[in-house]
Amino acid sequence: MTYDWNARFKKEFKVSTKIIQADFCEGEEIYATIAKEITDLEIGTLVNNVGISYSYPEYFLDVPDWEKVMSNLIKANVASVTRMTGLALPGMVKRGKGVIINIGSASSIIPSPLLTVYAASKAYVDKFTEGLDMEYRKKGIICQCVMPGFVCTTMSGIRRSTFFAPTAEAFVKSAISLVGTVSRTTGYLPHAIFTNTISFIYDVSGSFGVWLVTRSMENTRNRSLKKRGKLDA
Repeated sequence: MTYDWNARFKKEFKVSTKIIQADFCEGEEIYATIAKEITDLEIGTLVNNVGISYSYPEYFLDVPDWEKVMSNLIKANVASVTRMTGLALPGMVKRGKGVIINIGSASSIIPSPLLTVYAASKAYVDKFTEGLDMEYRKKGIICQCVMPGFVCTTMSGIRRSTFFAPTAEAFVKSAISLVGTVSRTTGYLPHAIFTNTISFIYDVSGSFGVWLVTRSMENTRNRSLKKRGKLDA
């Protein structure tokens, strides 16, 4: 059964929606379809929240289905934010106002072994947003990069919220309050505390910081492989 998001939004928020289905891991043809569908829409806010990660932390050469995963990471995490911005930004510039929120990741600002390509793709989002802000701020466009840590989502695999891993609703409530105030943020105070702590440890002792994060990622990797029956207990 397909969930009727349009009905929910209309009932709860008194607004209508238009849903365009697209797989951002597919080819260039999806953008022609999206462009056609949004031709008559006045897009005031664009949230680039498309993204995929590894199925579990893994060493670069050992990522399963390597070529497909690497291709999909670039298409979903890098190409999508670039192309969707290219579709929405011209109208914003013409009207002299608009908001672009790009969802990056805390992994791009702290050591992220075993998530190398994912973290690198999110570093692109960070730098891309920085450049957009410099270029279009004077034209009335607000550009912001949000770089969260762990959030309870399907992608993260976290089922229960904690202080450092909030529900999606709690995170969005926090992050949305920062739109227009800063151009670069984790969006959530506990995530800022976490990233600043890791960065401080790395600055004070790079080797210890790398060891600490690598060990944590390897433990997560090993637990995942055990569940998959690919690692001896």
